[in-house]
Amino acid sequence: MAARAMWKGVIGFAGVQVPVKLYSAVQDRSVHFRLLHEKDRSPVKQAMVNPETDEVVDYNAIQRAYRTEEGSLVVLDKDELEALEPESSREIEVIQFMPAQVIDHRWYDRPYYLGPDGSEENYFALIEALSHSGKEGLARWVMRKKAYIGALRLHQGVPMLMSLRHDEQVVSIDALAPPGGKPLDKKELDMAQQLIGMLEAEFDPEEYHDEYRARVMELIEAKQRGESVKVTPIRRPKPSDDLSQALEASLKKERKRA
Repeated sequence: MAARAMWKGVIGFAGVQVPVKLYSAVQDRSVHFRLLHEKDRSPVKQAMVNPETDEVVDYNAIQRAYRTEEGSLVVLDKDELEALEPESSREIEVIQFMPAQVIDHRWYDRPYYLGPDGSEENYFALIEALSHSGKEGLARWVMRKKAYIGALRLHQGVPMLMSLRHDEQVVSIDALAPPGGKPLDKKELDMAQQLIGMLEAEFDPEEYHDEYRARVMELIEAKQRGESVKVTPIRRPKPSDDLSQALEASLKKERKRA
């Protein structure tokens, strides 16, 4: 099935305007369940309830409040929050260009493919410019009342926007406590290096799937056919506290598999 555009924008830099369509480069494949009443299997829905009276509160009667570090509540009106929303726009403004792959992967959030929106000449000119420069752009845009910043780059000849997390969302590595414990002895270090060498391989994304989702869908399909199903839990080996023993066991396992 052909991909459907989720938004339209115009990339702008140095007086150049490139109309584009945004397509999500990822999709949600989680299994979504309906909630049913156990007694008669009628659908149930979530509701906002006053904990003191157990009465259902209508959505229009709900206000938003922010709890401060001191514990007090600051009530905010809907109009006040809406006034703070970024102004709607179709502009994707390229702020600067930089060498490719300079952005730390911790900042990556969500990828979008960019397709042409009418002006294919400018679209292919953008591809040529990015390809010959070997650089990627830093862009900002507003989509569905939310401001984004992202990287404009090529992926297999197709322009992409990779939305980025903001600085305050990324946890500094300095927040981690330094590791403790004794260093590896020569035997353990040799075994670890052997194991790394045996596990060395190219990354093939087709080898990795959501195993839980696959098991759930198999269960659903079997029950739909009226089959009696016995679910067998996956048993994981318990980790060993002895590093040398664990490395030796891993090496034996990999040698057998090889």
